Amino acid sequence: MMDAVQHADKALTAERLFSWYAALSPMGCSGIMPITVAAWRTSTQPMQVVSGAMGKEKVHYEVPASEVVPDEMDKFLRWFNQEEGIDPVLKAAIAHLWFVNIHPFDDGNGRLTRIITDMLLARADGLPQRFYSMSSAILRNKKSYYEILEYTGMHGLDVTQWLIWFLQTMQEAIDVAHEKVQRVVRKSFFWQRNISRQLNERQIKVLNLLWDGFEGKLNTSKWAKITHISQATALRDIQDLVSKGLLRDSGEGGRSTNYILVE
Repeated sequence: MMDAVQHADKALTAERLFSWYAALSPMGCSGIMPITVAAWRTSTQPMQVVSGAMGKEKVHYEVPASEVVPDEMDKFLRWFNQEEGIDPVLKAAIAHLWFVNIHPFDDGNGRLTRIITDMLLARADGLPQRFYSMSSAILRNKKSYYEILEYTGMHGLDVTQWLIWFLQTMQEAIDVAHEKVQRVVRKSFFWQRNISRQLNERQIKVLNLLWDGFEGKLNTSKWAKITHISQATALRDIQDLVSKGLLRDSGEGGRSTNYILVE
C-alpha cells in the first residue's frame, strides 16, 4: 500500500502487481492450499466470488477463465496507465470494478483491488498520504458491496449504479476521517487548556478513553473496573473532575447516573 500511494505516479505493471502479490503470499500458500505466486492464475477450475461463512457461502458471480486473464490484464494495464482525460476519482471506481471482475490471481484479489484503488485516489488527491480509507468504508459496507458487484455483473457495461455506490462510500470514508481528525484536534485543545490541572493517572487514563471513543455509559462501577480501584475511590475521582469542569452528570439520575466529557 505504501509503495502504491507514495509512488502513485509510477506506471502499474504486471511485474509491480506480481511483487505486491508475492509480498501478500510470501509462503506461496493461501491457508494450506498452494497458490501460484508472481504470475496470473492458471487453474482450470472455475473461480467464483463468494461471501459469507464457510458452508453458508453466497456466489455473486463467476470470473473469467484463467486462459483469458493475460489478455484481459494487458487491456486493463494499458487503460490504467494511459491519460485519457477521465475524472481520476471515476477512474479509481472503474479500475476497482474492472480488476475485481478479472480476479487475476489465485488469492488476495480483494486486497490488491483496494490497493490499486487507493493508488488512483492518491493520484487524484496529488498527495503521497491517505487521509481517508476506502478499505475501511468497504469493510463497513461489505454486504452492500457484494450486492452492487453482483448487480453490476448482471447489467452488462452499465456501471452507473456502481459509480454511485462508490462515490457514496467514498463520501462516507471522508466524513469518518474528518470526524476523527476533528476529534483529535479537540482532544489536543482539551489537554492544552488543562495542562496545569492536578490530575492523577487514573483520571488521565479515563479522560483519554472518553476522547478516543469510550463505548457505553461511564459510571462509578465502570470507572472502578477500568482503573482497578474501589467504587468509593472511583466516585472521588469523578467528583473531583466534575468540580474542575472536566466531566458532568448526564442528568439521567438514580441508578442510571453516568458522566460525560465537558468538551
